Parts: sequence; C-alpha cells; structure tokens
Amino acid sequence: MNGKPFPSQAILITGASGGIGAAIAERFAKSGLNIILHYRQSHEQVNEVARACMAHGARVLTVSADLRDKSQVERMKEKLENHQLLPDILVNNAGVSHYGLLADVSEEEWDEVMSVNLKGTFLCTQAFMPHMVSQRYGRIINVSSVWGITGASCEVLYSTTKGGINAFTKALAKELAPSEVTVNAIAPGAVQTAMLSRFDESELAGIRDDIPAGRLALPEEIASLVYFLSLPESGYINGQIISPNGAWLT
Repeated sequence: MNGKPFPSQAILITGASGGIGAAIAERFAKSGLNIILHYRQSHEQVNEVARACMAHGARVLTVSADLRDKSQVERMKEKLENHQLLPDILVNNAGVSHYGLLADVSEEEWDEVMSVNLKGTFLCTQAFMPHMVSQRYGRIINVSSVWGITGASCEVLYSTTKGGINAFTKALAKELAPSEVTVNAIAPGAVQTAMLSRFDESELAGIRDDIPAGRLALPEEIASLVYFLSLPESGYINGQIISPNGAWLT
C-alpha cells in the first residue's frame, strides 16, 4: 500500500467550493488521493480549494453540474470516466438550507430544497455506486444534520430533507452491504460555516451557550470524521447516522 491508507483511490465531494466541502477536500489531499471537486456555480471559490489541494501534491479535477438535473449528473460521470477517475469514495455534501415558518414556505421553495438536498443525493449515488459494487469496495458518506434527527422549529423543510437523507442512508447500507460498500451519514450540529451567516453575533452567542462544549464545530472536525469513515479498516461501520454536536443533543 506504499504507506498510504488510500492507494490510487479517488474521492468525489459534491458542494466542494467552501465550508465543510473544502475542509474534506484538503483533509484527503494530504493522504494522496485523487480529488474531484464538484460545484454548481462557485467557479472562483472551487479553484481556490483546488489550489489548496494541489499544494499537498494531490491530483485535482473540478466538475460543474446542477445535481437536480439527471442529464448533468450523467455528463459529470462521463467526464470522470474519460479521466479514469470514477470515485471510490462519494461524499454527498451539496445542500441548501431554509429558515422560516412552514406556513410561509412556497411550493417553489419546497421543490428547490427537496431537489438539491434529496434528489441530488439520490442522483449522484445512483450514478456512482455501480462502480463501487463492481469492484466490491466503496464508501458513500452523506452529510446530513442534527435537525434530521431531532427536527427544528422554523426549519421544517430543511429538517425533512435531512431526515430523508438519514432514512436513505440506513436503507441503502443494507442494500449495498453484501457488495462491501458502506453507506453512512454525518449529522453535524452547528458548524462554523457560511450557512450560519443568517444569524447575528448575539444569536450565535446564544447557540454557543446552549452547546455544552461552548463553541461551534470547525469544518476540519467534520472532515476528520469523514476521513475516518472512509478508511479501509472502517468497513464494519455501516448504516450509521453519526452526530458530532459537542453534546448539544444526545
């Protein structure tokens, strides 16, 4: 294995232009993996992530696709096939948040969040899991949320999509386990990313006060858990929803 835990493997990270996605990419770049960075529109930001990964000596490919559109997901797969870079590890990280009363949610907002968070995860997984099954090895890691476990007032739509991802994870793990492909989800608590930008400093202070650890999670801490679940020796961890949340919700 040349001293590396992931010899000649490739990882695809969706929504890799910032926050948790960027942290995951850099963590794996340090281990010598081939890094595939998906983005939708954030071209400049994803190029910054790519440069950071290449600084660690990783081979990096960026791919753009609207994950709500099956034809674009299929074109992304064709591009990776042409580069001989079908992923052995898939991290379904792309997602959007929504905050507001359910009574105020429009049908268009409902469809948008469902399409990005749930349909995008489904389409990417469906596209790339056959490669893993055929080689009898693979890791699928879905980025969920603690609200997918407990639900959150004024985040009913977002909580619903993340709860769906958790059920998707558990069911697919049973389906793919005989092929030695694991499927797990990470359901973080409050993480220090742009997704919390809607809260002002006093609101963030209130969130921190509610967390026994007394702080928000760093994206790098979530990336470390993704890395651990991806290791070859983590193959018996399957169908799990793991929530790093500083003992906020247990």
